[in-house]
Amino acid sequence: MQVSLTPVGALERRLEVAVPAQRVAGEIDQRLKNLARTARLKGFRPGKAPFMVVKQQFGSQVQSEVVTDLLRESFAAAVNQEKLRPATDPRIESVSAEAGSDLKYVAVFEVLPEFKVKPVDGIEIEKPEATVGEADVDAMLETMRKQRPVFTAVEREARDTDRVEVDFEGRIGGETFKGGSGTGIPFVLGAGRMLKEFEDGVRGARAGESRSVKVDFPADYGSADVAGKTAEFAVTVKKVEEQSLPAVDEEFCKAFGITEGGVEALRVEVRKSMERELADAIRNRLRVQVMDALHRENAIELPKAMVEEQVQSMQVDMARRMGAKDASQLPPREGFEEPARRRVALGLIVGELIRSEGIKVERERVNARLAEAVGAYPNADEMRRQYLQSPDAMRQIESAALEDQLIDWIVGKAKVTVKPASFGELTGFGQNAGQ
Repeated sequence: MQVSLTPVGALERRLEVAVPAQRVAGEIDQRLKNLARTARLKGFRPGKAPFMVVKQQFGSQVQSEVVTDLLRESFAAAVNQEKLRPATDPRIESVSAEAGSDLKYVAVFEVLPEFKVKPVDGIEIEKPEATVGEADVDAMLETMRKQRPVFTAVEREARDTDRVEVDFEGRIGGETFKGGSGTGIPFVLGAGRMLKEFEDGVRGARAGESRSVKVDFPADYGSADVAGKTAEFAVTVKKVEEQSLPAVDEEFCKAFGITEGGVEALRVEVRKSMERELADAIRNRLRVQVMDALHRENAIELPKAMVEEQVQSMQVDMARRMGAKDASQLPPREGFEEPARRRVALGLIVGELIRSEGIKVERERVNARLAEAVGAYPNADEMRRQYLQSPDAMRQIESAALEDQLIDWIVGKAKVTVKPASFGELTGFGQNAGQ
């Protein structure tokens, strides 16, 4: 096999390959002979058709299959001979595969960049340090109380935080419209579930009271049929219920799956959950700093094909999350190019670090990651079994575990400054509405 390699750019390579005609012909003849042993042709018993008849019948098909297989095999052999590391599959050009002649083709592809990761001992890391205190647990229990409010019917006027139940019928220009009517619809005043003008029209009403409420739909409202239009709603308030928070007692504990041990058992479980959340937050802070530093300190040439594949993957993922139905609804690529370049670069840098330092995934880390992944499910044992039976799922678990090891290895060598923090600062708890 003849191989000629020509660099085209920083990473692009042009590989000219010629597979001897004798090898091509020999492979075709061998496959035809194997086929002749079992071929069923009209007028002949199975496996008894003359070789020339078999060749006439199947020669073109077999030659096409041989050429396809030899393209793949010879390319793999050629890149191995030239000690190349292709970044993506090659673009095959100028294929010459005439019977009796050498199989010749040109493969154009990009190779992975060759580089050394800069020493990590100069990286500066700020490591947050925090604990979950009794006050943090108290605050979390208060949030849990707010998640399960108790509503009690009252005779007074409706005010913010009350839950009201209403019947309504809306008209635009005197005509009812789709989605403009409802019966027994509950909502909490001030929660923002309904349009502000609708809430304002209900606020102050008592159970049994009817009102006419005017609502101007925003121009960017989700339904084009009513966007920018004015509707008149006939509203009847069926119930007004005052909101209060439940006591933290046995019943409250049962609502969160604690059937034994009461409030103290609930506090133990809440603390464990918060400590897991805190550990994740610290791990993520460290990961961001490490990845930022690796990307900043190691500028490398990136294979264009890998970047383009990543852009397309991110576009498809975003479109799927937005509910897009087909390729015409993909978001513009411009907003994804820089994130894609960063993702590709970090993938190459991390891969090179793991390779050059000989970091191997630790089974204890994999087991811990797996336990973490299935721990949130009520049927954790069944989920664990499903993960273990899925090679793709386990590869993701092992990849996350290996990344954890790498982060810890880098932090162990970097210049680390410990910064005291609180649970709320690191997790965002208590900083958003509703917490």
